[in-house]
Amino acid sequence: MFCDRCGTQVRSDQQFCPNCGQSFAGPLAASGAVPPPPAWTPPTSVQVNAGRWIGAGWDLVKADMGTYALAALIFFLLNGVPFIQGALITGFHIYTMKKMTGRRADFADLFKGFNYFIPTLVATLLIGVFTFIGTIFCIIPGLVVAAALKFTYLFIVDKRMDFWPAMQASHAVVKQDYFGFTMFLILAFLVNVLGLLCCVVGLLVTVPLTIAAITVAYKEIVGFEQRTIDAL
Repeated sequence: MFCDRCGTQVRSDQQFCPNCGQSFAGPLAASGAVPPPPAWTPPTSVQVNAGRWIGAGWDLVKADMGTYALAALIFFLLNGVPFIQGALITGFHIYTMKKMTGRRADFADLFKGFNYFIPTLVATLLIGVFTFIGTIFCIIPGLVVAAALKFTYLFIVDKRMDFWPAMQASHAVVKQDYFGFTMFLILAFLVNVLGLLCCVVGLLVTVPLTIAAITVAYKEIVGFEQRTIDAL
């Protein structure tokens, strides 16, 4: 299960969160039962609007360009460290969620993804394997798989899901319009190609922009969990 306050994954037999000290005392804890995860039902219809999501992502990054660019620089510098990419991406999402909901966002929020280190690590490994397998089959299936799992990190943070339910939830959203979400992924990729062509430095803007756009899309389609927003 996960701590409601900071999101750290904890064992069911622990009475306190090892990260923030939140007490799990109560009827469920006393009986040894694990609180059930919040129910989540996939939306019945999804309308993809890639251009608007990219535009909204740009507005977010433009309004806080310095922090996002610095975060992207740190991301690139640390990206060579094995197994932490998922936590770093999750930190980007957390920071953007706070900006979108009017919370005070600090640079340190970009490292809160490490509270979800294990589920994001396993998710990253599985997404990489599934995307690689899909890419072997004429590339296009790999793009579809990557698009289908793009919301995984947000489900881990927002709905306090473990890696596999989060991957399933992401797929449940995207399968309603594989083509539209794949086009969204391709558009985000082309934006990063443009950033690469701008003497590479442009990636310091385009990478946060694409992550922000994914967060915008998630909020529009799924919506943030109120208890998560309150705990940010």
